[in-house]
This record gives sequence, structure tokens and C-alpha cells, in this order.
Amino acid sequence: MAEVLVTIDTELSSRLHRHGASLADNLDRSIAGRVGDAAYGVGWQMDELERAGLKGVFFVDPMPALAHGPDFLAPMIAPMLSRGHEVQLHIHTEWLEWAAHAPVGGLRRNIGDFELAEQITLLTLARDLLTAAGAPRPTAFRAGNYGADDRTLAALATLGMTWDSSVNIGCPDDSCRISRKTHAPVDVGGVAELPVSGLLDRPGHFRPAQICALSAWEMRAALRHAATGDDPFVIVTHSFEMLSRDRRRPNRMVMRRFRAMCEAIAAHPGLRSAGFRDLDPVAVLAKAKAAKPLLAANRVRTAGRMVEQAIATALYERAA
Repeated sequence: MAEVLVTIDTELSSRLHRHGASLADNLDRSIAGRVGDAAYGVGWQMDELERAGLKGVFFVDPMPALAHGPDFLAPMIAPMLSRGHEVQLHIHTEWLEWAAHAPVGGLRRNIGDFELAEQITLLTLARDLLTAAGAPRPTAFRAGNYGADDRTLAALATLGMTWDSSVNIGCPDDSCRISRKTHAPVDVGGVAELPVSGLLDRPGHFRPAQICALSAWEMRAALRHAATGDDPFVIVTHSFEMLSRDRRRPNRMVMRRFRAMCEAIAAHPGLRSAGFRDLDPVAVLAKAKAAKPLLAANRVRTAGRMVEQAIATALYERAA
């Protein structure tokens, strides 16, 4: 069976913070996904995952503790752990701007923009914030903005971390600067790189397996393709992705995609829901030597998604 990892980048918004949002408001809009009396964030996502018998991997960014203190972290991650999901490490270094006592010098957008020793310092700080809030010691990492480089993986190896999932071969080269970028798992300096999965939506063009990037039709096709191979299939979404871009209303189209994804994984006998702690890196890397090609492009499938996106934009991205 092929393992499927549903990964959720779980993060407060530095943009909202910069524009004066309180911690409570940021938590509501970025983590809880609260709109009026309803919520469509991590709680809603866990409900949908559990309804289908699936596990989520929450890549949690603890760096807002530099601005707000760490007390918000434990209540945020406790439900994820108590409900059987996995918590791993995520970093957005933009939060250094508001640190009262900066652990490193200078402000840079991505973890990969720092020197190796500085990256080790930042990763150690973030790991310790997460474990102090009750999370098990993380074994996997994803850089904010996919902004890692080879030094990031060297830093992860220094800290004894097993997995990285910062490669998305659809992101610009000036963001992710890991040299061995491929759609298949690969060893980079003793760290197992497990990239974000995807498909070709037109010849030679990669489209990541992100809930807001693939239609339900595309996701089902990519999952069926993954079930015929051995590599884990990594899906990515965000804690706030079920909302409109301004986080003022639910995006019902993206919500339908999330539900359809859960149903497709649960229904396919060749797929198994997993977290990083369920994987053996030696076995994953050994199988990756015969990695399957990406699912080939289908113009009708791609056109269907483009029409769907246009309709969703008109319905859910209108001005409030």
C-alpha cells in the first residue's frame, strides 16, 4: 500500500500581526478559521479527517511566541495530540521582526537565508518551544514558504531530525534552494527529503497536491496514480485554507475538495493514511530508487479545474 500524508501548515499570520491584529483575532482567523459562530480551521479539518478514519500531520509554527509569548501554543496543539494526529515543526522567520531579544542577528524572509549556525539556533529554539508546549520531539520539518536550502538540511541532521518536506518542485527557485529537488524521496546529507507530491497539469508543468491548487478530480486521479507505486504521497494544505483569502468567509469549493480528498483516500484499498512517525526512512528511500513518473497531463481535467477556480473566485473572493 502507498502511504498518504495529509499535512497542514499551521501558522499565525505575520501580515495580520503587522496590521494590528490581536493574538486572539489572529488565532481565530488563522488557526480556528472562525467566521461568525462557525469555524473552518484545524478543528473542522480534524473532524473531516477523523470521519474518514485518517490522520493529519500538523506542521506547527511556534515562532509567533517571539511576539506573543509561548502560552498560546499548548492550547493550540493539545487537541491535535489528544485526537491522535501528529505535530511536526514549521518555521516562518518573519516573526523575528517582533522578537524582544532576537536569537540571531538580522531579519530575513526564510530559514534558508541564514547561515548554518544561525539556522541551528533558530531550529533549536523552535523545537524547544514546541516540546515545551507538550509536543513530542519533532522528527519532521517544513520551512515556511518552502524557503529551505542545503544548510537547512545540514542543521536538521545536526539536531537529529529524520525528515524534511520543504521541497515543492512547483515553487520558484529563489524560495526553495535545496539542490536535490525532485518529486521523489531522496537522501540529503542524512535527512530523508519527502517532497510535496503532485501531477503534471500540462506537459512539463508540475502542479502541487495542495487542496487549493487541485480540483477534486485531479486529486482523485493523482491518488489513484500514487496507489500503483511505492512512494508516499504528500498532500499540503493550511490551517486557514478553507477560508477566503481575506479570511472573512468560508470557501465552500475548497471545503468540498478537502472532503472529497478524505473520501478518496479512505475508499481506495491501495492507500493508507500515515504520519512521518509511521514511515521507515530506510525503506522509503530504498523504494524511491524506482520512483514512478508523475501523473501525465490531461487537458480536459486541467480545464475543468480552471473553470472551477474561476467560479469559486467569483463566489468566495468577492469584496466583503
